[in-house]
Amino acid sequence: MSLIEKAVERLGQLKQAGQDAPVITPAPAPAQAAVVDAVAPIERSRVEIHAPEAEPVSRAVHIDLERLAHMGFVTPDQQRTSISEEYRVIKRPLLRNASSMRGTSRVAQGNLIMVTSALPGEGKSFTALNLAMSMAMELDHSVLLVDADVSKPSILKQMGLPPERGLMDVLVDGTLDLPDVILRTNIEKLRILPAGTATQRATELLASEGMNRLLDEMASRYPDRIIVFDSPPLLVTTESRVLATHMGQIVVVVEAERTTHAALKQALATIEACPIKMMLLNKSTVQGPGGYYGYGYGYGQEPEDDKAA
Repeated sequence: MSLIEKAVERLGQLKQAGQDAPVITPAPAPAQAAVVDAVAPIERSRVEIHAPEAEPVSRAVHIDLERLAHMGFVTPDQQRTSISEEYRVIKRPLLRNASSMRGTSRVAQGNLIMVTSALPGEGKSFTALNLAMSMAMELDHSVLLVDADVSKPSILKQMGLPPERGLMDVLVDGTLDLPDVILRTNIEKLRILPAGTATQRATELLASEGMNRLLDEMASRYPDRIIVFDSPPLLVTTESRVLATHMGQIVVVVEAERTTHAALKQALATIEACPIKMMLLNKSTVQGPGGYYGYGYGYGQEPEDDKAA
């Protein structure tokens, strides 16, 4: 008798005896069990592991380079001009200080460069923009131009761009990050951080711990980046004096035949803490040793090894 016939016979005997036939639940096949065990951890991992959020991409703006060149600014697409050559000379010691060693230690915050003046109208914003433009032509550096003249911003206006959120907005609004307000330009290595929304607490915000963290992020986030700050005049507002305490280098623009020795001396006294201070003579009608008219530069309170250009 076959196994099947024996099973049928056994079921018949159980029915006659009044017993229910046992219910047999087959065990899962080994292959099926393996599939179940493998699926469970995969499902759990989908819940526990999250892909990192993408870093915000700065908004792009277009600068009319032809317009800037017509206004007398340095632009990367123009032929060699006297002003572009002058700024090549001016930027060289600044770049050297930003990237090299000074004595036995590196220049602290050497890539943070503030451009200012004693009084309004001496050409500091013109200088800051030209300096940033010239530095953006470097092969080994990129530039962030910060409009830190928060009471009277002019960088975007000079570039023919509308007002935008910027530095003050990041300091006031904790939900904003630098990439949210930095503007990418059609100059590959130039970025702009606008001044942002005006506020009565500008001095306090610039002196805050939030500003300290912001400057640390600016200085360290990109090792090749030079940050140029267009700041208010030193003798007009307190914002520039607060900002100067964070800088590694300061360029003081001096208008020829206008700025008095007393005003310049008073302005320099407000930035004594900065390790490197340079003076740039602007609007000069006297021909300099390089053969160019209109601009010159000098040094203030620097070690002997940095005086040669």
